[in-house]
Amino acid sequence: MRTKASRCAFVAAATLALFAGSAAAQTIVDEWAGIQAPPPPELKAVTVDPKTTALLMLDFVTPNCTNRPRCMAQLPAVKKLLDTARAKGMLIAYATGPTGKRADTRPEVYPLDSEPVVSAGVDKFFGTELEKILKDGGVQTVIAIGTAAHGAVLYTASGATMRGLKVIVPVDGISSDTPYSEQYTAWHLANAPVVSRNVTLTKFELLKF
Repeated sequence: MRTKASRCAFVAAATLALFAGSAAAQTIVDEWAGIQAPPPPELKAVTVDPKTTALLMLDFVTPNCTNRPRCMAQLPAVKKLLDTARAKGMLIAYATGPTGKRADTRPEVYPLDSEPVVSAGVDKFFGTELEKILKDGGVQTVIAIGTAAHGAVLYTASGATMRGLKVIVPVDGISSDTPYSEQYTAWHLANAPVVSRNVTLTKFELLKF
């Protein structure tokens, strides 16, 4: 016959096992198929000051962009923005992967000799001169476009906000292998703590100089 203490211990153990089993069955992976996407973030009209704004061209290189049809499809619109930024005298900085170089950039959006190129992983500030380049140029706001959305764009845009910069992200200038990655990136930048307060999502036609 169980004592009162043993019965209490048994009930406690059974309850713990029940909750443990319930929790194990309710991971985000278990719930994945039933989760509905939240409403899309608002895209806002933005007017930038070319004197204090820089355009960040992130990983528009071979093979990153070349192997992503969504990136290749964006190049004409990206080229138009790039031409406008140059005409306005904006600072333009390029980035490649950690083993990349200037020559890897897609010819449609190739950097001028005067435009700096840094090489890094997904965060283009890490181990590069990008922060110094922007600071020396008097930059207060960056426009971040490139590929992959959930790689270079997400981490570099977030890194810029952590350095006190305002960030503008045209969603039709970021690409990935799948639409979901772009959707997630837009949601994250619009909702992440700290980061979201310094990020504005827009699209090319809403961006004015």
